Amino acid sequence: MTSTVPDDSFHVYDTTLRDGAQQEGLNLTVADKLAIASHLDGLGVGYIEGGWPGAIPKDTEFFRRAQRELELKHAQLAAFGATRRPGAKAPDDPQVAALRESGAPVVTLVAKSHDRHVRLALRTTLEENLAMIRETVEHLRANGQRVFLDAEHFFDGYRSDAAYALEVVRTAVTAGAEVVALCDTNGGMMPNELGDVVTAVAAATGARLGIHCHDDTACAVANTLVAVDAGVTHVQGTANGYGERAGNANLFSVVAGLQLKKGRPVVPDGCLGELTRIAHSISEVTNVTPNGHQPYVGVSAFAHKAGLHASAVKVDPMLYQHIDPALVGNDMRMLVSDMAGRASVELKGKELGYDLSGDKAALGRVVDRVKELEARGYTFEAADASFELLLRGQLDPDGETRDRHFEVESWRVIIERRKDGELVSEATVKLTAKGERVVATGEGNGPVNALDKALRIALERTYPELASLELADYKVRILEGTHGTGAVTRVLIESDDGTGRPWNTVGVDENIIAASWQALEEAVTYCLLRSGHQPG
Repeated sequence: MTSTVPDDSFHVYDTTLRDGAQQEGLNLTVADKLAIASHLDGLGVGYIEGGWPGAIPKDTEFFRRAQRELELKHAQLAAFGATRRPGAKAPDDPQVAALRESGAPVVTLVAKSHDRHVRLALRTTLEENLAMIRETVEHLRANGQRVFLDAEHFFDGYRSDAAYALEVVRTAVTAGAEVVALCDTNGGMMPNELGDVVTAVAAATGARLGIHCHDDTACAVANTLVAVDAGVTHVQGTANGYGERAGNANLFSVVAGLQLKKGRPVVPDGCLGELTRIAHSISEVTNVTPNGHQPYVGVSAFAHKAGLHASAVKVDPMLYQHIDPALVGNDMRMLVSDMAGRASVELKGKELGYDLSGDKAALGRVVDRVKELEARGYTFEAADASFELLLRGQLDPDGETRDRHFEVESWRVIIERRKDGELVSEATVKLTAKGERVVATGEGNGPVNALDKALRIALERTYPELASLELADYKVRILEGTHGTGAVTRVLIESDDGTGRPWNTVGVDENIIAASWQALEEAVTYCLLRSGHQPG
């Protein structure tokens, strides 16, 4: 584990591996934590809180492995832990010893700053709590470690007994703590209130202050930015806003806000452009589906749907974008829907590699066809591949051209329940490809799986590239009823050919199998186009 000492004038402190890991359903292995730490270091954060050694065996193991496995370029590791126990001596407390022996150059101590928590949770006196803070900080400083202090429940404590909350800050600083982070542990503060408290604490103590906010009122990022305006020079947060309850301040939004909106360069040159990639890479490690609407890094953060917006974006993208998405490694996207106008379709076509600016007739046909199909239940904003096939089909003046790598004669599915109770689906597909008639049968664990297998069996001899095609995701939505109890079914299929660039296709029908077949057929057609096969 190597790193240079980060610029000490402003701290970007990540607590994903400890506080973020408390999110419901998020379980990180030691290998996961090491991988996430490497990604965060790539963003250029100054400090990465690795966990609580001594209290959690996995965190103890993380710090042990980090010594030999992590090569940090920008960040330093921080070990998190509590002050000594009431009545104990700091050198003899096992938890303090674990912090001392962690190998981390920085220790972040959590301490009670709310008088009621001291009495009810710690079950000790206010004076003993101050002694616990003072002696633990002094001991770790004497051991050669830097010490930061998290003043837990600070804002609630300030409301309850401001004089005591301030004394906690003064005690920590006098003992040698470099920073005291004021924690909105319950996440209930409003920005104006929080800013006033931070300003008052800075004036009363002269301490270097930090901020740690939770998002229970959806104000964690705003509260963090307000705290910086009020004078804090140490911000804490988590990747993608992970954390218990409603989560923590999203460190990615905080960093982007400080650098792009406040003009404060808080990460090294060139690192901010990696923000989107890192956010998505961490989502892959945590196995938490990325929030497409997450500011700055979400796939929809710079997506435009309405025709009015698209017309303006065509003239100047910044008319409907607050920043150039490239600054954070993201891209502008055009969504095609029943709200689309000519500008939307033209820009989306350009995004896909088709210049429609000189063909107003084709542009009109595409717009009309999109609106007609979406009125029937189709959606193209989530099915770019189906839209590209539609666009190619409408480039013919008669609007009849269709990419045909194969002609389907018929298909059918049989579902059989066997004596042992097993259900087996069998599909038969009859088609012609390159002049050859093929009949193929496939079995699957359901009708769609059976159709998928039969279709590929029928085509793989002619198009061997299809062997790499995989159905990655399958979504069904029942739309509004039509005739009596009937309903329209929309199927979205995500496919991948091993390149890591998946595509989506859509099918709509009153019959779920027919809708699935449409989406499957288009997925295969699009795969062949991507492989370089032209229809014929």
